[in-house]
Amino acid sequence: MSQSQPSIDRTELLAWVERVATFFAAHFGLPPITGRIIGWLMVADPAEQSAGEIAEAIGASRASLTSNMRLLTASGMVHRLTRPGGRTTYYRIDDDMWETLLRRRLVAMMSFGRIAEEGMALIGPGTPRANRLGAAHHFFDWVAGLLANAPGPRNDAQR
Repeated sequence: MSQSQPSIDRTELLAWVERVATFFAAHFGLPPITGRIIGWLMVADPAEQSAGEIAEAIGASRASLTSNMRLLTASGMVHRLTRPGGRTTYYRIDDDMWETLLRRRLVAMMSFGRIAEEGMALIGPGTPRANRLGAAHHFFDWVAGLLANAPGPRNDAQR
């Protein structure tokens, strides 16, 4: 039994995509086009979109889109794929992209805790700079403890 999809007003959908672009620009310093790509790929139907389809949907030039797609694919936010026998490249955002991206970033940040610990050994205790290093090390240890005991994400759509 298939569920019927509600009719979505394209103007409202593109306004939402623009809100995503504004969010990523304000909070992460990304160019608006990068946020538009993310927004569009989150709501695109079908989920796999060619560069031409994305450019047309968000009103971007192919050249600008290409450089931003490189950034998004390198970051792991967007995946490239091809279809058997086809030459067109398609892009998509996987359902678990947010979890995967955040986990990668957290692992990278946790590795800074080890670097801070090495700095503490180098500097020695009892100085303001050792205190700054210690604060970083203790913070990342604390976050690592939280993550070790945290349950995984729950997605009601997958139940």
